[in-house]
Amino acid sequence: MQFAPLFPIIYRLLQPTFPKCLWNGDRHRKAIALTFDDGPHPQYTPEVLAVLDRYQIPASFFWLGACVNRSPQIAKAVCDRGHWIGLHGYDHRSFPMLSPTAMRESLAKTQAAIYSACNLPPEQVRDVRPPNGFFTPQTLKLFFEWNYRPVMWSVVPEDWVRPGVNTVVQRVLQQVQNGSLIVLHDGYDGGQDVAATIQILIPQLLQQGYQFVTVDTMWQQANP
Repeated sequence: MQFAPLFPIIYRLLQPTFPKCLWNGDRHRKAIALTFDDGPHPQYTPEVLAVLDRYQIPASFFWLGACVNRSPQIAKAVCDRGHWIGLHGYDHRSFPMLSPTAMRESLAKTQAAIYSACNLPPEQVRDVRPPNGFFTPQTLKLFFEWNYRPVMWSVVPEDWVRPGVNTVVQRVLQQVQNGSLIVLHDGYDGGQDVAATIQILIPQLLQQGYQFVTVDTMWQQANP
């Protein structure tokens, strides 16, 4: 069963309930963020970079620390291009299932992996997207105590179940609006199709007049 039709409803329910998370950018600006979870991947991430290079599009990547350690050169290639980097946990375990100590360790280990690969200090890598989008009020409380910024989403085309490139593109185009925060995947689930997806998607969004920004820019627009 695919849950893609439910994500817009979930977004409308959760966004006002947890307003301190970044769910979207400024609804008055024609700016959107393209984000990728679960990487870096040795094959799929370079394919994504090639498309982003072609259109000179900035993106944001939420990484698993274990994947950074497996593919440090790919991680460095992403950073060297100026894309924004965030945290997705060390090994994709859902944060509510972890103790506070284990969750903090997961984030710190991922920051350490990114520092080793990219020379980005931990204080510059503090955006966190919880694995599977699962969090609790206690999760968020700890994020804020530890000086992390929770980043969620507004457009989730469920590409990880591989419904087909055209289906993913159609779902994004149907939902996108000013300030949209789009989630795609360049990891083992969904990454097989992601480069083909954005190769179709990016020029159509550019033609519609959208500007691509990073999640950091969205934070700045939300807190001028």
